[in-house]
Amino acid sequence: MKPHDLAPAPGAHRKRKRVGRGISAGGGKTAGRGTKGTKARSSVSAAFEGGQMPLVRRLPKLKGFKPPHETVYGVVNLDSLRELAPSEIGPAELRTAGLIKKRSELIKVLGRGDIDRSVSVRAHAFSESAVAKIEAAGGSVEVLHPSVEAKR
Repeated sequence: MKPHDLAPAPGAHRKRKRVGRGISAGGGKTAGRGTKGTKARSSVSAAFEGGQMPLVRRLPKLKGFKPPHETVYGVVNLDSLRELAPSEIGPAELRTAGLIKKRSELIKVLGRGDIDRSVSVRAHAFSESAVAKIEAAGGSVEVLHPSVEAKR
Protein backbone atom coordinates (compact mmCIF):
# COMPACT_ATOMS: atom_id res chain seq x y z
CA MET A 1 0.00 0.00 0.00
CA LYS A 2 1.24 3.46 -0.87
CA PRO A 3 0.19 6.94 0.32
CA HIS A 4 -1.72 7.61 -2.89
CA ASP A 5 -3.82 4.46 -2.27
CA LEU A 6 -5.13 5.74 1.08
CA ALA A 7 -8.77 6.83 1.15
CA PRO A 8 -11.40 7.28 3.86
CA ALA A 9 -13.71 4.37 4.60
CA PRO A 10 -16.88 4.27 2.49
CA GLY A 11 -19.57 6.45 4.09
CA ALA A 12 -17.10 8.29 6.36
CA HIS A 13 -17.57 11.58 4.49
CA ARG A 14 -21.13 12.64 3.76
CA LYS A 15 -22.24 15.67 1.82
CA ARG A 16 -23.53 18.61 3.84
CA LYS A 17 -27.32 18.75 4.02
CA ARG A 18 -28.55 21.90 2.32
CA VAL A 19 -31.52 23.08 4.36
CA GLY A 20 -34.10 25.71 3.55
CA ARG A 21 -34.38 24.73 -0.13
CA GLY A 22 -38.08 23.83 -0.25
CA ILE A 23 -40.31 20.97 0.87
CA SER A 24 -39.21 18.50 -1.82
CA ALA A 25 -35.52 18.89 -0.88
CA GLY A 26 -36.19 17.38 2.56
CA GLY A 27 -35.05 20.28 4.75
CA GLY A 28 -37.63 22.89 3.87
CA LYS A 29 -40.09 25.01 5.87
CA THR A 30 -38.36 25.51 9.27
CA ALA A 31 -35.03 24.13 7.98
CA GLY A 32 -34.36 22.07 11.12
CA ARG A 33 -34.65 25.06 13.46
CA GLY A 34 -37.95 24.11 15.08
CA THR A 35 -40.86 26.51 15.45
CA LYS A 36 -40.61 30.10 16.68
CA GLY A 37 -38.14 31.47 19.21
CA THR A 38 -34.87 33.36 18.89
CA LYS A 39 -32.90 30.47 17.43
CA ALA A 40 -35.54 29.91 14.76
CA ARG A 41 -35.04 33.44 13.45
CA SER A 42 -31.63 35.03 13.04
CA SER A 43 -28.36 34.70 14.97
CA VAL A 44 -27.90 35.99 18.53
CA SER A 45 -24.97 38.17 19.61
CA ALA A 46 -22.18 36.28 21.41
CA ALA A 47 -22.38 38.85 24.24
CA PHE A 48 -26.10 38.21 24.87
CA GLU A 49 -26.64 36.37 28.17
CA GLY A 50 -30.40 35.92 28.18
CA GLY A 51 -31.40 39.14 29.93
CA GLN A 52 -28.69 38.87 32.58
CA MET A 53 -26.36 41.90 32.81
CA PRO A 54 -23.64 41.09 30.24
CA LEU A 55 -20.06 40.53 31.33
CA VAL A 56 -18.95 43.53 29.24
CA ARG A 57 -21.17 45.80 31.34
CA ARG A 58 -20.44 44.10 34.68
CA LEU A 59 -16.68 44.73 34.51
CA PRO A 60 -15.27 48.21 35.19
CA LYS A 61 -13.69 50.25 32.43
CA LEU A 62 -9.92 50.41 32.57
CA LYS A 63 -8.57 53.86 33.28
CA GLY A 64 -5.52 55.48 31.77
CA PHE A 65 -3.72 55.28 28.47
CA LYS A 66 -0.56 53.45 27.40
CA PRO A 67 1.12 55.10 24.42
CA PRO A 68 1.81 52.52 21.68
CA HIS A 69 5.15 54.05 20.57
CA GLU A 70 6.52 55.00 23.99
CA THR A 71 10.32 55.09 24.33
CA VAL A 72 11.31 52.73 27.15
CA TYR A 73 14.73 53.05 28.79
CA GLY A 74 16.79 50.65 30.86
CA VAL A 75 17.73 52.64 33.96
CA VAL A 76 21.20 52.85 35.54
CA ASN A 77 21.93 54.96 38.62
CA LEU A 78 25.18 56.68 39.58
CA ASP A 79 25.71 54.45 42.62
CA SER A 80 25.87 51.48 40.20
CA LEU A 81 28.37 53.30 37.95
CA ARG A 82 30.63 54.03 40.94
CA GLU A 83 31.28 50.29 41.39
CA LEU A 84 32.44 49.78 37.77
CA ALA A 85 36.22 49.79 37.17
CA PRO A 86 36.66 51.40 33.71
CA SER A 87 36.98 55.17 33.34
CA GLU A 88 35.01 55.07 30.05
CA ILE A 89 31.56 53.56 30.49
CA GLY A 90 29.29 52.78 27.54
CA PRO A 91 26.49 50.34 26.64
CA ALA A 92 28.92 47.43 26.17
CA GLU A 93 30.45 47.87 29.65
CA LEU A 94 27.01 48.16 31.26
CA ARG A 95 25.89 44.92 29.58
CA THR A 96 28.98 42.98 30.63
CA ALA A 97 28.48 44.21 34.21
CA GLY A 98 24.86 42.94 34.07
CA LEU A 99 23.26 46.35 34.65
CA ILE A 100 21.43 46.25 31.28
CA LYS A 101 19.78 43.00 30.22
CA LYS A 102 18.53 43.42 26.65
CA ARG A 103 20.81 44.15 23.73
CA SER A 104 18.27 46.47 22.08
CA GLU A 105 17.49 48.40 25.28
CA LEU A 106 18.04 52.16 25.37
CA ILE A 107 20.00 53.35 28.41
CA LYS A 108 19.20 56.27 30.72
CA VAL A 109 21.50 57.35 33.55
CA LEU A 110 19.74 58.68 36.65
CA GLY A 111 21.24 60.70 39.52
CA ARG A 112 20.66 58.46 42.57
CA GLY A 113 23.86 58.21 44.59
CA ASP A 114 27.17 60.04 44.15
CA ILE A 115 30.20 59.48 41.98
CA ASP A 116 33.65 60.35 43.38
CA ARG A 117 35.91 59.90 40.35
CA SER A 118 36.23 61.22 36.81
CA VAL A 119 34.39 59.00 34.32
CA SER A 120 33.30 59.40 30.72
CA VAL A 121 29.76 58.04 30.36
CA ARG A 122 27.99 57.27 27.07
CA ALA A 123 24.23 56.59 27.14
CA HIS A 124 21.05 57.42 25.24
CA ALA A 125 19.64 59.78 27.90
CA PHE A 126 20.65 61.42 31.17
CA SER A 127 18.74 63.11 33.97
CA GLU A 128 19.79 66.67 34.83
CA SER A 129 21.02 65.64 38.28
CA ALA A 130 23.15 62.84 36.81
CA VAL A 131 24.83 65.23 34.35
CA ALA A 132 25.51 67.75 37.12
CA LYS A 133 27.06 65.11 39.43
CA ILE A 134 29.22 63.52 36.70
CA GLU A 135 30.55 66.91 35.54
CA ALA A 136 31.12 68.06 39.14
CA ALA A 137 33.36 65.00 39.66
CA GLY A 138 35.38 66.00 36.55
CA GLY A 139 33.79 63.51 34.16
CA SER A 140 32.08 63.93 30.81
CA VAL A 141 28.73 62.92 29.31
CA GLU A 142 28.05 61.77 25.72
CA VAL A 143 24.49 61.30 24.44
CA LEU A 144 24.15 58.43 21.94
CA HIS A 145 21.53 58.45 19.22
CA PRO A 146 19.26 55.39 19.32
CA SER A 147 19.43 53.09 16.33
CA VAL A 148 16.24 52.11 14.50
CA GLU A 149 16.15 48.51 15.80
CA ALA A 150 16.65 49.69 19.41
CA LYS A 151 13.31 51.53 19.46
CA ARG A 152 10.38 49.51 20.83
